[in-house]
Amino acid sequence: MSGRREAHGAMDPATEAFVTHRDLLFTVAYEMLGSATDAEDVLQETWLRWAGVALETVLDPRAFLVRITTRQALKRLRTLGRRKESYVGPWLPEPLLTTPDVAEDVELAASVSMAMLLVLETLAPTERAVFVLREVFAVGYDEIAKAVDKTPAAVRQIAHRARAHVAARRPRGTGSPAEHRAALQAFQAAVETGDLQGLLDILAPDVVALSDGGGVKHALLRPIVGADKVARLLAVGWWKRDAERSVEQVQVNGGPGLLVRVGGEIDGVLAVRVESGYVTGAYHVRNPEKLSSVTREITVSR
Repeated sequence: MSGRREAHGAMDPATEAFVTHRDLLFTVAYEMLGSATDAEDVLQETWLRWAGVALETVLDPRAFLVRITTRQALKRLRTLGRRKESYVGPWLPEPLLTTPDVAEDVELAASVSMAMLLVLETLAPTERAVFVLREVFAVGYDEIAKAVDKTPAAVRQIAHRARAHVAARRPRGTGSPAEHRAALQAFQAAVETGDLQGLLDILAPDVVALSDGGGVKHALLRPIVGADKVARLLAVGWWKRDAERSVEQVQVNGGPGLLVRVGGEIDGVLAVRVESGYVTGAYHVRNPEKLSSVTREITVSR
């Protein structure tokens, strides 16, 4: 975005409104796309359209901006769907290093989690847009209808269908930030030392491990399910343990995670899902094209 300024360096009204709602717009786009890079592109497109709007005709800048962002994200989501059909290996969302306050907003943290984003991937584009706007951001049905070019009655039906679909697949309760930290610490210690029993103690019986190398980096070819299989995989070195490798605890998509560096360069991000004190999901992203956003913390908001 190239902001405009009035005399004395003050932002003009259009720029001020966009900057005020930018974090919200990014979050809407990211939850619809599962890609920070594409979400940023959507924001650029949103700004270009917003900059040409006659502000005197806009009653609610926030709602209008969300509408533009949703429409642009829907266009890109359909393009991404075609791209994913030819994606090499398992696909995972692009990870975000989120700010610490996100974990305190349980609903927001759950909505941007790797596990939830994977559930949202199973929705059709319009269903995903309606679900995100209604369930995460509490946008009214009339306003959603304008964003997705449907009638309010149709939007209500779509919302009901999407809500039922997600409810049947969504992750269970996640526990407190303190439980997350304790589980992550135990998990990291067991992984770094290859402690098989330590891993079995912290992994849930139905734990799932997924990894995404994008055909560029080594990754699992399919999900690994079950504590015994995942523990053995990690104990023998999901990543090699050597002197050049370092692991840092970070917050990934509103939950616990590990940032892995090799020779000082980022090699991957591991998002860890914790439920009731046990690790139920491990999502390892190594595709270099998906790691550009993990060099800094990103603010997501409702």
